[in-house]
Amino acid sequence: MAAHAPTNDEISIDMLTETGKAHWSEIKAALPDAKMADFFVKPRKHSRRPDSEWDHIVRGSEIKGSFAAMDDGHEGFDDYALRVKAVDPSKLNVDPNVKQYSGYLDDNASGKHLFFWFFESRNDPKSDPIILWLNGGPGCSSMTGLFMELGPSRVNRNIDLVYNPHAWNSNASVIFLDQPANTGFSYSTSPVSNTVSASKDVYAFLRMWFQQFPEYSELPFHLAGESYAGHYIPQFASDILAQGGLNLKSVLIGNGLTDPKTQYAGYRPMGCGEGGYKAVLNRNTCAQMARALPGCQRAVQSCYDTQNTRTCVNSASSCNSYFLNVYPSSRNIYDVRYPCEDRANLCYSIVGWISRWLNQRAVIQALGAEVDNFQSCNSAVNRAFFNNGDWSLPYHRKVPGLLEKIPVLIYAGDADYICNWVGNKMWADALEWPGKSEFASKPLKDVMLTNGTAYGQLKSHKNFAFLRVLKAGHLVPYDQPEGALVFLNKWLAGDLKE
Repeated sequence: MAAHAPTNDEISIDMLTETGKAHWSEIKAALPDAKMADFFVKPRKHSRRPDSEWDHIVRGSEIKGSFAAMDDGHEGFDDYALRVKAVDPSKLNVDPNVKQYSGYLDDNASGKHLFFWFFESRNDPKSDPIILWLNGGPGCSSMTGLFMELGPSRVNRNIDLVYNPHAWNSNASVIFLDQPANTGFSYSTSPVSNTVSASKDVYAFLRMWFQQFPEYSELPFHLAGESYAGHYIPQFASDILAQGGLNLKSVLIGNGLTDPKTQYAGYRPMGCGEGGYKAVLNRNTCAQMARALPGCQRAVQSCYDTQNTRTCVNSASSCNSYFLNVYPSSRNIYDVRYPCEDRANLCYSIVGWISRWLNQRAVIQALGAEVDNFQSCNSAVNRAFFNNGDWSLPYHRKVPGLLEKIPVLIYAGDADYICNWVGNKMWADALEWPGKSEFASKPLKDVMLTNGTAYGQLKSHKNFAFLRVLKAGHLVPYDQPEGALVFLNKWLAGDLKE
């Protein structure tokens, strides 16, 4: 049975859930001229495949437990299902000797469908840990992380696959999840426009996943991601620990946006020659940023205090005008060392190559993807999160609670501008937790590859660690694949030390 999403002109309040309708009423009360398209994402065109095309279907009624610790309309998992198919490695030639699965989490009550692609460990899948990987955006696909950064293959300019010897599934099994809804191969008739709502879907996905594959459920599980995952991961991990039922052992956040108020202070030094690289901003801009910082931080603090949508949106808009919008469009905002080589694809030509490979009919068919075309990033999802005030919210406040139970690694490529290492170190040092003074006072110490070359600088105290990755931009495993795999394996083994 096929279902096709309506066009943007057909979006109406009738399409929203009761929670969405209530939220829209709040928005209209605060912003009478608001347009729904700026706050909710239009559904993507899709064609649902019949159940007969899937190898496994898990029904939510099979899952014990509920969303007791979350403010959600669902009492249990009855509205959810997980559709899974075994991916034939010989058809796609992505890690042909590794077991793979793809499919969708379905929230049948709200019409949300999240796509995933799983790769078993190349080493010992019966004993190696499980990692859930999340790209950021918000609205950017984890398939980009798969084929550009840490997955088993990369796509070259000829749209051919190239084996990645430093893939993160070298010693761990990895799930790549397209979330929130309407990201990558995922789609929905009910929008998701904030991190808290996205968390509920991710938790449901994980419970369904481990129900289908109980052989993995007792293995150590780790949550990792980059960029806007600095928002996602503190919330997702906090909810996972509160809800239970998963063997979460640690989290890793790469070049994340986690504490915007503190991190805005990192832009001037990073852009003005104090972050380890030559200045990319002129003196007037640097002086303007210094003058703007106190007002920016007061505005974000107001968001932290009130968590009012309008206050939060205004703080992000104002601060970004001084600290992000001033960055030269000819330069790569994700790596201060380079010009922007492809503006249509986040300054990286490989992002376009990945989209071309994933949009091949044979690939879509082999994966069971149900949207008409793959998008590396969905700007509408990004806009909806921003306009709902999510950007400026204080998700770093979730981290102390995590540190009470599990280790947390903050790592950052030191050539990134947009979520730079300077700001990430600032917020890590400023975080209020029992080990704050000891952690903040520690110096960074070199960590080495086996050949004696330093790939980064690390400090840690108890459950908290910060790693500056040398000569890497926003996408650490892309720029430093060997170093990234080294620190990952050491972290998973509990052996990442100065």
